[in-house]
Amino acid sequence: MVAAKAEEKPPVSEASSSALQEEKTEKKEEKEKAEAEMAYRVYDATTIGEPQALGKDKSKVWEKLMGARIVYLGEAEQVPEKDDRILELEIVKNLRNRCFEHQRPISVALEAFPSNLQERLDLFMEKRIDGEALRSYTSHWPPQQWQEYAPLLNYCRDNGIRLVACGTPLEVLRTVQAEGIRGLSKSQRKLYAPPAGSGFISGFSSTSGRSSMDVISSNQFVPFDPCSYLSAQSKVVDDYSMSQIILQSVTDGDSQGMLVVITGASHVIYGSRGIGIPARISKKIQKKNQAVILLHPERQYIRREGEVPVADFLWYSPAKTCTRNCFDRAEIARIMNAAGRRRDALPQDLQKGLDLGLVSPEILQNFFDLEQYPVIAELIHRFQGFRERLLVDPKFLNRLAIEEAISITTTLLAQYERRKGRFFEEIDYVLTDTIRGSVVDFFTVWLPAPTISFLSYADGNSLPENLGVLKNLLGSIPDNAFQKAPTGVNWNLNERFASVIFGGLKLSGVGFISSIGAGAISSALYIVRKSLNPSLAENRMKKKASVLKSALVYGSFLGTSANLRYQIIAGLVEHRLSDYLLSNYNEPLLVNLLSFVVRTINSYWGTQQWIDLARLTGLQPRKEAIESAAVPSLQDGMTSRGSDALEPPSLMECSSTSATSIEERSNQSSDSP
Repeated sequence: MVAAKAEEKPPVSEASSSALQEEKTEKKEEKEKAEAEMAYRVYDATTIGEPQALGKDKSKVWEKLMGARIVYLGEAEQVPEKDDRILELEIVKNLRNRCFEHQRPISVALEAFPSNLQERLDLFMEKRIDGEALRSYTSHWPPQQWQEYAPLLNYCRDNGIRLVACGTPLEVLRTVQAEGIRGLSKSQRKLYAPPAGSGFISGFSSTSGRSSMDVISSNQFVPFDPCSYLSAQSKVVDDYSMSQIILQSVTDGDSQGMLVVITGASHVIYGSRGIGIPARISKKIQKKNQAVILLHPERQYIRREGEVPVADFLWYSPAKTCTRNCFDRAEIARIMNAAGRRRDALPQDLQKGLDLGLVSPEILQNFFDLEQYPVIAELIHRFQGFRERLLVDPKFLNRLAIEEAISITTTLLAQYERRKGRFFEEIDYVLTDTIRGSVVDFFTVWLPAPTISFLSYADGNSLPENLGVLKNLLGSIPDNAFQKAPTGVNWNLNERFASVIFGGLKLSGVGFISSIGAGAISSALYIVRKSLNPSLAENRMKKKASVLKSALVYGSFLGTSANLRYQIIAGLVEHRLSDYLLSNYNEPLLVNLLSFVVRTINSYWGTQQWIDLARLTGLQPRKEAIESAAVPSLQDGMTSRGSDALEPPSLMECSSTSATSIEERSNQSSDSP
């Protein structure tokens, strides 16, 4: 006992235990932050030519932002994007954490709040009024805007980030839009209009060449529009008033503090002399101490030598589509060189995707990784369907093998259990049943599996108008309702529901055709066996009716029950849950085991559902009918599993139609002694 006690480890103190827990939490948060940063597409817009993607390493972005005193986040104005609010919150969180580490105060200025609501924002920050009370002062906002901004406002209040209302009061803007600056009172001009001779208006109106607004929106500025001059004055007032509030906030605050300004993109883009808030403030705060990020700019353009960059960075979320240059060509070239591959050696769809800027470096690297395995390399080069699935889910073949193993094993066991000594004598029926089940199971895994295709983008314009519309419709829905949206895609609820309907139609077709095919093979085998044994009885009308009925019922079963179950398995279990387990625990064996267990349970449950449906529709006799008939040859003539309640159902559902096929029962029972 003394030796045992001596060998015991000293108990872990509560302090060390909490320290370990905090360390694990910090590592997990750092990993999640790194993964979130990797998901966003960030481009350096200061480079000459095409904006350069920064790839996985975002250190250049944060180094630039942390070196700035003012960080501008330019929102989309022409078509407001709710994804902008998500990006703003993520960027503010990141900057707040980094400023906290360097003991720097941070504030957030919002154009959405007019400056005359500053007192209300202060009350909200002090928790003297709640969100609903603050919301009552934003009745001028469009619908749903409060729900989009609420998470950012609550985060700032809970983390001590001061909120600044930097927008121009609505009555001032409306007056200028209707009457111009001359419509303002003297006191209003002093507060909101630039002083005479400051060059603010002349600087705005002297732009030449391409309009800076054209960078952000496809709607170009019309210089001779009747309202253009009043709109220009309105923007002058807006830019001036916001620049004064922002400059005052920075001047009054800590010299080391940071101000994050959230405003419309047209107010903060860099341009020629005096255009935009950053240029106006640069007289007091140097340009190097300001950083501009455009969120989801509607289009990118090639910056020519000598032109001023529109921003420091262009920032896209994974769900936002960009029209061109979505991925860095330099990074793709590096991966190609590292793999020792040439572009013309890639499959045609990948080449088209590279031309269109749709192939990310990560997808290209996945393709080269899959080529390391000879069998998989042959599949992804010869068959586009396998390539589209394996690029999304490298474990697709594992899942297919698991399903087929369950199908073949359980079907053969059920066949042998029912046939016993007649197993090899009736091997033709055994093989027919097994092959049909394997084919159907292949499609239950194949159809709902997530895919990624690049060829459809290139060939969409070459189709006739009707076919093009149909292809675009089918291409806009996910492969299963629970699939993760890939980069540049954002599926809504209607599109996900449509994937359930369309997937059900495809599986129904598979079930109907496979049942008809099995019936044709059964009839052919019957003819062959009858020629060898003329004593076989014949009942053609009964056989034809049962084949058609069995095909209709089985197709309906696959399109409803099987479709929903396999979509849940492919989308939730093997796509979302498996990715979570791999990213957090890195246990491929656990993922494969989970897939095997879930598919086994699904097959068993599906078999029970099919037996109940077959009995309800009359494809299988009920237990009472079997007991009253008491025909010994019936049990010998049953094909696969689960034909009645007296025999145990097998684990595989898809080959059960042969078990219930009336024509096979009649053929085999007449052949039995």
